[in-house]
Amino acid sequence: MSDNKSVGAKGEQFAAEYLKDKGYEILEMNWVAERCEVDIIAKYNSVIIFVEVKTRTNDFYGNPEEAVNEAKQENLMKVADAYLIENDLDNEIRFDIISIIWNKNRKDIYHIEDAIVP
Repeated sequence: MSDNKSVGAKGEQFAAEYLKDKGYEILEMNWVAERCEVDIIAKYNSVIIFVEVKTRTNDFYGNPEEAVNEAKQENLMKVADAYLIENDLDNEIRFDIISIIWNKNRKDIYHIEDAIVP
């Protein structure tokens, strides 16, 4: 596993634990549809939340959440549609971003609710 993939996988696990601690139910991790992927699908109360996790070792080139560009946002919406159809769900949905800076000196997490508005 490349270093970037390793950092990303660790960040996704950290984000999932963070959400569980906040009372979210983790429904899926790395769910794929239509050649697109969402890092975490969670449920909080009756809302289904599609979470993009961005993990970096530093913020030299900007905050991790800035990497969720328009194309990535469109892919998340495609995945959400596919997930809702496949599971015959009619729940309210939300798109969140979890931004993580993780290195030997710091482990910061920033949860942005409703980060993407369809």
